Amino acid sequence: MSAQTRPGWMEKPKPATQAAKVLALAVVVLLVCVPFLVILSTSLASQREVIANGGWVLWPTDPTLKAYEDILDGGIVTHALGVSAGVTVLGTLLSLACTVTLAYALSRPGVFGGKPVLLLVLFTFLFPPGMIPSFLVVKELGLLDSYGSLVLPVLVNVFNLVVLRGFFQGIPEELYEAARLDGAGDWRVLWSVVLPLSKAALAVVGLFYAVAYWNSWFYASLYLESDHWPLQQVLRTYVVAGSGITDTTTGEATVNAPQTVQMAVLVLATVPILLVYPFLQKYFTKGVLTGAIKS
Repeated sequence: MSAQTRPGWMEKPKPATQAAKVLALAVVVLLVCVPFLVILSTSLASQREVIANGGWVLWPTDPTLKAYEDILDGGIVTHALGVSAGVTVLGTLLSLACTVTLAYALSRPGVFGGKPVLLLVLFTFLFPPGMIPSFLVVKELGLLDSYGSLVLPVLVNVFNLVVLRGFFQGIPEELYEAARLDGAGDWRVLWSVVLPLSKAALAVVGLFYAVAYWNSWFYASLYLESDHWPLQQVLRTYVVAGSGITDTTTGEATVNAPQTVQMAVLVLATVPILLVYPFLQKYFTKGVLTGAIKS
């Protein structure tokens, strides 16, 4: 295609445009990285240095891990970290299993009751249940003060279901027919044909579920006692409420968390997702757009 017939959106950007894009990107990176650097530096600084600098430290002169040692000594934060990790791993696996099977069933033409079920699922997306009905359902199911209350009410996310359904519909029908001719049933087709071709969508949806479970604190505040809280609810109490938490195993109440401890808990709550995201980032565009466009 010659330069004369090339559409405007395919032309090479001018130097001024490229410079503006670089400047905008640099500003965005600074807006993201500088606050995180301040949080990390404050968590590594001594309490005396934090007080001397007005509550925040950009670069600690004498770094120390005392704040992390204090919160990882087997107390409340350590237990909450284990709760969050367990709920995230098990919840993500269960949600993926349920979402994949339901999306596959709804993506196949001629499934008995497929359209009514799809409309019912979409209805819950347009009209989500309120807090009180959700609490009553959890209570009647006997899930209060159990970790199941953090997973079962949100087991299937409608947006993730629609994305996977659209992705499955985009798989060529000839592959399904070839598998059927070879004698494969629905489970064999799903396991041997659909899932290997859907790694991008599964990675994206899995990350969506993992981030949602890891960052969840609202349901924990409704359904769980403080000795069962996940990390995000403990973080909220430390940072937002600015107070300590009573350890039910010892009966002792922690004092108001200093700034270094608050920032250390915040780092622990943020870093796991930051470590996972780079490995799945390459699947985002392919996984989300393919499913969404097909839908």
